[in-house]
Amino acid sequence: MRAMRAEAFSGYKDLKLVDIPKPSVSDGRVVIRITAAGVTPLEHTILSGGYPRAKAPLVLGGEGAGVVEEGGGIAFPVGSRVMFTGPYGVSENGTYSEWLAVRSENLCLIPENTADVSAAGVPVAYLTAQMALSLAGFVKGKTVLSPAIGGSVGNAVTQLARAQGATHAISTTTNHAKAQQARYLGFDEVIDLSEEKLSDGVRRITKGYGADIVIDAIGGEILSEALSTLATGGSLTTLGYSAGRKTTIDVTDLIWKRASMKSFSLFAQPAEAWGAAWSVIFSLLHSGAVKPIVAKTFPLSEAADALRYLVEGRPFGRIVLTV
Repeated sequence: MRAMRAEAFSGYKDLKLVDIPKPSVSDGRVVIRITAAGVTPLEHTILSGGYPRAKAPLVLGGEGAGVVEEGGGIAFPVGSRVMFTGPYGVSENGTYSEWLAVRSENLCLIPENTADVSAAGVPVAYLTAQMALSLAGFVKGKTVLSPAIGGSVGNAVTQLARAQGATHAISTTTNHAKAQQARYLGFDEVIDLSEEKLSDGVRRITKGYGADIVIDAIGGEILSEALSTLATGGSLTTLGYSAGRKTTIDVTDLIWKRASMKSFSLFAQPAEAWGAAWSVIFSLLHSGAVKPIVAKTFPLSEAADALRYLVEGRPFGRIVLTV
């Protein structure tokens, strides 16, 4: 079978289209014919040598969608369309390939109204968003802020919070064109940081109340600014650092507001949290309340170009490989 494998971790040139053996069914594994693979910043980090847990040669790709070919049993019959994420593309070969043997506990059926290309970009972002919201105590009526509407987690949090009854589901962008695109797509609580400070925007939208929950996947200065928007008793969850690993905070934003900060890591969550999150996500996809946004697709053979476009182009929505 064909796969895009990183032969080393020193840049895009290390991605090669190779022939490797097709996987077979083993205990607890289901053979999936991959139809689409989500492209994430983690693959760029691995390919750049910035992720010590990954060892070359390695087929990249941590999430994807496909069709069950063998071993799915009653839960996932042959022919079922499924989406999944897991340790793939990090500690074992991933989704940048034609077939993959996936652990059954990592699988979720794809709703009939959701295309494989859309589903391929769902698992990491939407599971992260839903679990982080749950751990932050989200319930209907809360106000939620998640910066970067064009990014995977920021968009997923905003959609999930809005679909589940948030009073306000706020996001941001630093790009005026993206702000206009967001409003065209129905995201009417996006703060255009090229025209307005984050704190001013949250104050305007919430009429001075602030954010009960902040889910931040950006880091850097945005984390500090987002922390200042918390309402009394609010919480900020940090789970990414695309804008930088270091920030400076004003501790009074926590002390005076009796607020809190916490971290989140998707793959540290227990199995029951995964099951609960998948249930919510499947239901909201099926109803059409959330709609994954795909910015652009690339064929498997152009995986390096897809990663370059993701990192350098900073698109609005997901980048997906078609297999």
